[in-house]
Amino acid sequence: MTYLLNDPADFAVDALRGYAAAHPDHVMLAHGGVVRSTDTPKNQPALVIGGGSGHYPAFAGWVGPGLAHGAPCGNIFSSPSASQVYSVARSAENGGGVILGFGNYAGDVLHFGQAAEKLRAEGVDVRIIRVSDDIASGPAESHRDRRGIAGDLVVFKIAGAAIAAGANLDEAERVAWKANDATRSFGVAFDGCTLPGAGEALFHVPDGEMAVGLGIHGEPGIREVPMGTAAEVADLLLDGVLEEEPEQSGGGYGGRVAVVLNGLGTVKYEELFVVYARVAERLAEKGLTVVAPEVGEHVTSLNMAGLSLSVVFLDDELEELWLAPADTPAFRRTAGAPSGTPRTTVHTPGEDRIPEASTESRNSAAGIVQVLELLRDTAAEHEEHFGRMDAVAGDGDHGQGMAYGTRGAAAAGSNAAAKGAGARTVLLHAGDAWAEEAGGTSGALWGAALTAAGGVFDDEQAVTAPAIVAALTAGIDAVVRLGGAEPGDKTMVDAALPFRDALAEEFDSTADVAGAVKKAAAVAREAAEATADITSRRGRSRILGEKSLGTPDPGAYSFSVLMDALGTFLASSPDSAAEKP
Repeated sequence: MTYLLNDPADFAVDALRGYAAAHPDHVMLAHGGVVRSTDTPKNQPALVIGGGSGHYPAFAGWVGPGLAHGAPCGNIFSSPSASQVYSVARSAENGGGVILGFGNYAGDVLHFGQAAEKLRAEGVDVRIIRVSDDIASGPAESHRDRRGIAGDLVVFKIAGAAIAAGANLDEAERVAWKANDATRSFGVAFDGCTLPGAGEALFHVPDGEMAVGLGIHGEPGIREVPMGTAAEVADLLLDGVLEEEPEQSGGGYGGRVAVVLNGLGTVKYEELFVVYARVAERLAEKGLTVVAPEVGEHVTSLNMAGLSLSVVFLDDELEELWLAPADTPAFRRTAGAPSGTPRTTVHTPGEDRIPEASTESRNSAAGIVQVLELLRDTAAEHEEHFGRMDAVAGDGDHGQGMAYGTRGAAAAGSNAAAKGAGARTVLLHAGDAWAEEAGGTSGALWGAALTAAGGVFDDEQAVTAPAIVAALTAGIDAVVRLGGAEPGDKTMVDAALPFRDALAEEFDSTADVAGAVKKAAAVAREAAEATADITSRRGRSRILGEKSLGTPDPGAYSFSVLMDALGTFLASSPDSAAEKP
């Protein structure tokens, strides 16, 4: 359990604040994370890595020369919001573009992806690296679809070293993927972790057994086997990762490996050393040479009792970068003080300059604020109903998420409009706020939709009916692109794609945007209702299989409800939302 805390809800924020205070020579706070205490050198790529809190030293502990430039940190085991990722990246970026690195988990993919969309819209070159080293989470032929666990350290260390050595964005991205594809990890757990303030662990392993194939977010593993000695555990882990050892001919691999033996929070260093003694012995027997092994806590899971083993199959390039200097609070290759220009500013949400806007665009922005307020009121009205639908095969928080997201979007849009923002800027602010206030998958998707829609508008021209159709289309395309869902997966996409197609067809025929939205919303409602007849293939509800049968997908249903409200608004107040085409 966690003994020292104030309010459990503030644990991650309090810990991050204390961490920054403890390491002022290396880091300073930014919105939702930390950045280096010195400016990124001009035109150097910025490596921004992150994920949920509860994994220290990952990820904030790796910010410093030779490794990362910044780290957004979410709540315990939760992805940082897109706004937090964006703010840290904005604070770190200095003309060389950004690499966003994170473990391959759905929430991280969505929120980092949404932040990347916004940065790219502003002209920043962004690359995304999803670490996928966990062999227990997928087959070898789909390595890049696996989860990321302790291999995060290796991939980010190598990418950071390449950047420090002068690599441009293309080279740093190439090297990062190369390191990811050369890294394999496997772990076991002996007992689960306990969230701050909770009285019971997330799971327990039966006495005399251990869970094989654990995750780092409190997942118990894929199977349980009898508890072994330290040597037997070492053999289990090493045999697992070496099953995917490449041939020592071609490709540069010559039998040299980097090794990370990682404690997950409760297993102490002496125990890890006992295990590593066997690992080193076995590797020597196989004729493999270990290069700069790391034994300790690197990617933890609060106080989980367990450990993982990572092996990197090195070539000359990867070995040189693995051995390169690094100086961060939690990982050092050589001693050395940070160098560079002392940092004086970081990005803070809400302090972005509001671009000048024409009177026409400001008038359209006022209409957009009215739409956002209507969506807020509609979501609040249906909050309980959305929640009940989600509780059937999910966690029951969809209604709350929609209420929080729309409330945040309406407030942010209104605030931006009050400062003279045009249509584009109002929607961009609203998209950030929706994602941050709602959190979760729906928050990321709706935030991305508003951001993409805002990219269609500008701050100089009035919003026209064709522009509304284009913005709605762009928003739905962003949802499909970031979420990765397909029709039949039982997600919002099952309603959004029929809406998009019906909207285009009706508007092309009539040029009546209000009528087209209303008709498309009816099509979306019908499609959403039809999801009751299918089982979910994505998200948490997929685990419950046929339990979701008979209930529409809450994301698809809420989408249809909000689009119907939009159509009603356009029909009743057409001049407040768009100029006539």
